[in-house]
Amino acid sequence: MKLTGKQKRFLRAQANQMRPIFEVGKNGLSPIWLEEIDRALERRELIKINVLQNASVTTSEIQDYIEAKNDINVVQTIGKTLVLFKPSSQADHRDLSKKVLSI
Repeated sequence: MKLTGKQKRFLRAQANQMRPIFEVGKNGLSPIWLEEIDRALERRELIKINVLQNASVTTSEIQDYIEAKNDINVVQTIGKTLVLFKPSSQADHRDLSKKVLSI
């Protein structure tokens, strides 16, 4: 799903008070890590990821990895924090994606 500027702005506002629930550390990126992110997005639709100082990858490498391997949208990158969005495939978890589509 390609997001417009207004939709990204809305999602950034929603993520403003959120705390990161995933971290990338010295182990880097793996398919299992991406599966866990996908599973979390299936329930929440919007999450934050924090990149630790000892991580062997940069935020741009993480963004490229996530977008290449899955249909997850990176809404925002601030310093070492990424905001991710993916519409849920389950109808009862689509509260946020309904609002995004109406924008």
